[in-house]
Amino acid sequence: MLVFAALSMLRPVDHDESQYVAAAALTASGLLPYRDFAYLQTPLQPFLLAPVAALTGAWTWPALRLVNALLGAVAIVATVWAARTAGAAPRMALIAGALFAGCDILLFSIGTARNDALPAACLAVAIALAMRQECEATRGRAMLIGLLLAAAAAAKISYALPAAAYGTLALVRRERQPGWVALGAVPMVAFVAWTYAIAPAGFVFGTLTFPALAPADWYADRPWKLSGWAKAIDVVKFLSLGAGLPALLLVIRRRGHLLWWLLIAGLVAAVLPTPTWRQYLLPALPPLFVLLALRWTQAPPSRGWSVGIAMFATAGLVPSGIALVHGDAMPQALREAAAIGVAMDRAAVRGPVVSLSPQFVTLAGRLPDARFATGPFVFRGRAIVPPGEAARLVVVPRSGLAAAFTRNPPAAILTGGEGWTSGDPRLDTDLDRWAASNGYRATKAGRFTLWSRAAITRS
Repeated sequence: MLVFAALSMLRPVDHDESQYVAAAALTASGLLPYRDFAYLQTPLQPFLLAPVAALTGAWTWPALRLVNALLGAVAIVATVWAARTAGAAPRMALIAGALFAGCDILLFSIGTARNDALPAACLAVAIALAMRQECEATRGRAMLIGLLLAAAAAAKISYALPAAAYGTLALVRRERQPGWVALGAVPMVAFVAWTYAIAPAGFVFGTLTFPALAPADWYADRPWKLSGWAKAIDVVKFLSLGAGLPALLLVIRRRGHLLWWLLIAGLVAAVLPTPTWRQYLLPALPPLFVLLALRWTQAPPSRGWSVGIAMFATAGLVPSGIALVHGDAMPQALREAAAIGVAMDRAAVRGPVVSLSPQFVTLAGRLPDARFATGPFVFRGRAIVPPGEAARLVVVPRSGLAAAFTRNPPAAILTGGEGWTSGDPRLDTDLDRWAASNGYRATKAGRFTLWSRAAITRS
């Protein structure tokens, strides 16, 4: 846990974190996803983590990173627990858990303020309970499995496939008590249905339309990234940063086992989106490493396999090792946020702040403008937002910037984060250009630029 916490503070800033930090902060302030701001995932995480944001205030971003580190530890413990419950030897269960912990897929996912750790922890605990259910079925456990699997899907839609796989298998074997599993899922299903009911257009846009259209829109000038061979290379590359690839080769033939079907569902969930990123493979890892522990309990690995897996495991630790040795992400972000806060105080900025890096706005003690809750992701789209729908969806596409700001000018604009957070600095340039041409005054705040109306009024 200490290593994970250190990684969460040192791992480089990623612009993917923007929407998750903004969503938690805005939900904590009383706004609702889909209705009051756009959210590009299924809805559970902002609601579940809003109390964390309410308690930590300006420290929401580092707090969410630490929460994800804790959830990563939960996923590892649950995977070892599942392996032991399924019949793996204690030593083999611990080795499999350690190999899981060393996968770069996991270490990246739990080291940033994204929405990967929560569903992974829910899935891993559900698998542990399912292994116990195989030995001794109870109604309460069946309901808890249903609740956890539904919660995983409510936090990230790709986890709906493992949830559906377990539900289907429960129907095949009635002793798994499918009715009670379904009953356990009801609260989460009702919750997701409620978020749809309060804002149908926003819900459909965030959970279906945007994920379906955004990749082709963003990679239109790089079509090779959407090709099948690029996907295959990415999947092999990500599984090779850790013991995932050799583990898959060892267990892929264990057909018929409940965990095998959950593994296949996780792999399918990973490769359905294009392109496939490393965090997409996380749903496959808990069942994979439980299967590995069972395989090694029956037939311990040969010396050759042990050496090979050790080499892959070492490779998985390299990116995080670099982050630990050279990283300074969160301390540096805090220094930048302090400079931003000083600039905002001097400019008497009080209202919500427009930024493609809203995580820095929250870190400076202000709320981000709800129209930019998704960070750069909706803004950069060329043809994702239907014409005339931007206001209803509470978003500002790049093409509609002038119209949106003319109708509702921002209190302040903060730029400069995209170039630092693996984004596209040209997007910030569009905001800079609009602010400069509309009478906003620029103030340097570290590597950021604050554009404010308050400074103009006071002068």
